[in-house]
Amino acid sequence: MATPSDRGAPPDGQPIEPIRVLRPRRTDALAELLKDLPPRAAVGYESIALPGPSSGAEDATQELPPVKDQDRTRRSRDIPRGRVPGLRRTAIAAAVTAAAVIGFGCALLLAGRGESTAEAAPQPSATPTPTPTASGATDPDGPGTLREGDNGPEVTDLQERLLRIPNVYDNGSTDGTYDPTLTAAVARFQLWYGIRGDEDGVYGDDTRRDLESRTGGG
Repeated sequence: MATPSDRGAPPDGQPIEPIRVLRPRRTDALAELLKDLPPRAAVGYESIALPGPSSGAEDATQELPPVKDQDRTRRSRDIPRGRVPGLRRTAIAAAVTAAAVIGFGCALLLAGRGESTAEAAPQPSATPTPTPTASGATDPDGPGTLREGDNGPEVTDLQERLLRIPNVYDNGSTDGTYDPTLTAAVARFQLWYGIRGDEDGVYGDDTRRDLESRTGGG
């Protein structure tokens, strides 16, 4: 291979690249060393018979009885899982004690309330309160109140007076019966003229005074 005169200038021809490099192997040297060693004698092996199972060994061996599934289930149930021994008894005792304390406190409260109620209850008076005997005295709208279901000459007078009020009881009957039509007419009269002392549709003292003042004397 030509070496260029100037190291910085490229050579004129193509450089020759190596195609194959032969290197000695170590295995070849090891094989040469093994050839020099003397041959070793063949090593023989002695065959030994293994002892077979004896009947006496089998008789001496005892098998354990099989464990039933029920016994395993019972043992697993008896073993507490994640519980501290005695915790359940302590919790039950605490709950019983708390319930006893609460019951005793409630009994004391009820006893105190019963005594205060007995002291505050007024004693009955010796003279009874007289009850009203007249039916008109208990009517909140007055003794001469008329309402739906009544009949008689007073109802007829009411019907005749309402006929004198425009658009209140037009073409109404004067048969002396306090029917739903008459009730609606009385309620209409109370609404239009602002009468609030009596119930709606009930001919009480306030409605009577206002109607009689508009239709003439009693």
